[in-house]
Amino acid sequence: MITREKLAFAFGMMYLWIVMILLGAIVFETFIVYPNIFHTVPESFQTSMDFMAVAGPSDFFPPVGMLAVVTGIGAVSLSWREKSVRYWLLASVLLLIIALFILSVFFFWPRNTIMFEEGVAEHSVAVLKQTAWEFQMGHWIRLGTSIATSALAFIGVLKLYKRVIVSRRMEPPA
Repeated sequence: MITREKLAFAFGMMYLWIVMILLGAIVFETFIVYPNIFHTVPESFQTSMDFMAVAGPSDFFPPVGMLAVVTGIGAVSLSWREKSVRYWLLASVLLLIIALFILSVFFFWPRNTIMFEEGVAEHSVAVLKQTAWEFQMGHWIRLGTSIATSALAFIGVLKLYKRVIVSRRMEPPA
């Protein structure tokens, strides 16, 4: 029989899996993609745009991020009765929404527009270099919050797993 606890655990595992995928993608961007994008600003912007002509980060992060938000909200709502779990998962989801989504919309997206859409046609090289520096510094905050989001989700799922195991031991044998 599917219990609320088992369903909460399933959602918690899905959420954890998705935020770990997001973390892996952000780590990959940090150490593989961004050094190439920001190598020789602004020339490297065009090289990056040529490379990402078919697909880029904007094709991956918004849908996977939204899936993380949906599964995270599901995990929080299904495990709400468990105080020891609730706050860990809630903190993870709030950090995901506030620090990753809102930071992206209000900080990173405008800088992406300046660097990759408007570029040297509308901005001086000095402005583009300053924007690139701001983007890279902000990205370290994004990486840190992604690590924290994943760690909080992991702790929440571990506590949820412990709860499921304890409740399974208390069930009468079939």
